[in-house]
Amino acid sequence: MLTAIVLINADVDRIPEVAEAIADLDGVSEVYSVTGDIDLVALVRVREYDDLAEVVSDRLGKVQGVRQMRTHIAFRSFSHIDLEEAFHIGLE
Repeated sequence: MLTAIVLINADVDRIPEVAEAIADLDGVSEVYSVTGDIDLVALVRVREYDDLAEVVSDRLGKVQGVRQMRTHIAFRSFSHIDLEEAFHIGLE
């Protein structure tokens, strides 16, 4: 599994709509609205490098309101969070 972190600047008056459009793209697992010099952070998770190019360049980059993107490809994950387990908390 390949993970890319995409830092996005968007049209200020369209940030919520841009975030929702990006979140609806296949391959995008999460989108965050953040403070600082960028507006949104998207996590893209795909199986192949060609899929990464398709999601980031061909789809995400063409979402209306996206002004600029910077993409970082993750080498390794050091997270101990198991998202599947997080959904089962309190269900025992």
